[in-house]
Amino acid sequence: MTGFSPRHPTNVPAPERPSGSTESMPDPWGVRRAENLLTSLEGILSARVVTTPLGEVSEVHVLAQAGLQPKQLVRNIESALLAQLGLKIDHRKISIAQTADVRPIEALERESVRDKVLQRTVLFENLSVAPSRRAHRIMIMVTLSYRGQTETAEEESSDTPRSRVEAAAKAAVTVLDRLLTESSIALEGAKIVEGFDREFAFVAVQGLGGRGTILMTGTSEIKESAERAAVFAVLDATNRWTEARRSE
Repeated sequence: MTGFSPRHPTNVPAPERPSGSTESMPDPWGVRRAENLLTSLEGILSARVVTTPLGEVSEVHVLAQAGLQPKQLVRNIESALLAQLGLKIDHRKISIAQTADVRPIEALERESVRDKVLQRTVLFENLSVAPSRRAHRIMIMVTLSYRGQTETAEEESSDTPRSRVEAAAKAAVTVLDRLLTESSIALEGAKIVEGFDREFAFVAVQGLGGRGTILMTGTSEIKESAERAAVFAVLDATNRWTEARRSE
């Protein structure tokens, strides 16, 4: 048996297969039944069966996962069609295409986000705030990484909101200055500003590289802590500049 058993006289041409969903459309040659059977087989992602106007199978196209043996897939297809539909297919009519690793879109999105993060010039690693040995003073430690190198800097300050922001920004700038060996940066100032019913850390950083200097500013909304926002404001101010330094 080399074709589907037609439900209509053989002199009537088979209807064209419409595009889109075909759940409610006629299936005189049992094509959709065969395709659904093939896609239920392990490792097969999609299948398309092509028939002649008389209902004979002329081509079977299958998209399968990578890593499977094509010969075994062909045998599985032949066996399934024969056992379930009584349809005997010449193996030469079966074509197998294999795709690369297929993963859920959520996994691809997570990987894409991770790649974007790794492409950033300077990465934030850690921030810690601890009491100093002196009364009413604190120690702020900032850790950043650049090109696989990690550096940490500490700053001591009085325990006031403005001083804490300045100390965190200064520690971040100190770390950057150590990491960027071919350039130099210095903190001009850091403060807390209000806008749009929110508070932001605002910093100004002086970049020294090549023949000139540049004043860079950055902001970050205060969410977890003012110190953390100050560090991210420094990164916001300097990321494009450090990227340019790396390109050079």
